[in-house]
Amino acid sequence: MSSIVVVGANWGDEGKGRIVDFLAEKASASIRFQGGNNAGHTVVNDLGTFKLHQLPSGVFNPDCLAVLGPGMVISPEHLTKEIEEVSAAGVKVNLCISDRATLCLPLHALEDTLEEERLGDGAYGSTRQGIAPAYGDRVMKKGILVGWLQQPDVLLERIQFMMDWKLPQLKALYPSFEFEQTAEEMTQWLLDVSAPWRDAICNVTQPLKALQAKGENLLFEAQLGAGRDLVYGEYPWTTSSNVISTYAGIGSGLPALRPECVIAVAKAFSSSVGTGTLVTAMEEQDAFRESANEFGATTGRPRDMGYFDAVATRNGVEIQAATEIALTKVDCLSGLTDLKICVGYDGDHSENPIWPQTASLAPVYEQMEGWNEDITSCRQFEELPKAAQAYVLRIEELMGVPVKMVSVGPGREQMIMR
Repeated sequence: MSSIVVVGANWGDEGKGRIVDFLAEKASASIRFQGGNNAGHTVVNDLGTFKLHQLPSGVFNPDCLAVLGPGMVISPEHLTKEIEEVSAAGVKVNLCISDRATLCLPLHALEDTLEEERLGDGAYGSTRQGIAPAYGDRVMKKGILVGWLQQPDVLLERIQFMMDWKLPQLKALYPSFEFEQTAEEMTQWLLDVSAPWRDAICNVTQPLKALQAKGENLLFEAQLGAGRDLVYGEYPWTTSSNVISTYAGIGSGLPALRPECVIAVAKAFSSSVGTGTLVTAMEEQDAFRESANEFGATTGRPRDMGYFDAVATRNGVEIQAATEIALTKVDCLSGLTDLKICVGYDGDHSENPIWPQTASLAPVYEQMEGWNEDITSCRQFEELPKAAQAYVLRIEELMGVPVKMVSVGPGREQMIMR
């Protein structure tokens, strides 16, 4: 039996979805352990191209149990639509949803939007899906648990309790706030919209422990990356949950998990969407962004583009306790005339790069030889141009962890295993 955790080494958007989809062929369960529909994982396979937001990326294996763990916040209407989209492609979704997960309501999305508008230029760069307010309610013990969808009387009671506490605060802070839905109406809406998947709600620990007992392979998937972790990321421009590998057990329903393998996924260059600092930002980004198709899967926002940041990535690899690295989108570097790697920072507080926003930092670059060949058809590491091999090996040396997977395209077959 093997427990594999797939996490991001950077700020998210590293290509975790395609790694999970690739590995899921041999997995009995694919588990999302945190976050909600505020980020997307793009998966390309023989069924088409999919942008998943809440379903785990292993959902395309019909023999793989797709688990939404207790560490998630679940937007019910979006989940229903996502299941419909995947099912329309001929996928039979074998789903388990944790009764301990938290519901993310349209009221949370409204609250999220109003707060970003209030902050103006100081906004966090939220996707405005309601993730932070939903997690905040959970911490304040006002959250609405998914399991209550199976107990309508309790659901109505807890929604009324939450609204009595929340609505006066929102009206006081945001003068434009209006919300006409009653607790009874919200309860009925939740029951209606969750009907297609309500039977899948359960204590997910039980099926997962049963698979463990049989020695089956389990695959755990995070959204975003180490730079967005609530505790260890670039606070306050973080997500609202823990995206690191050590949370995989807690967020999945297996608190005693000891994974055999942690794969930190990193792009062959740096990119970031949202607010924060990208130390290695390129001066001219537009052409490279277009050719690499670097736009947010959830919002469509253009990502900031930069050279590979070995300082930030090494920090992410260490935070994730990675045993190996999957390096994605190496093919996008073909033809890049100015290829370099950031190997250090200059500036005040450069010895503490976890918090780059506290200092004016300048990247220290190491120039690398580029290549012009199309590498998307390479299937062995030795088939890559010598310059591309040298680039991967230099990153491996700087990370101190082996690069075991090299992606040269979005398809399952475009993965070089080392």
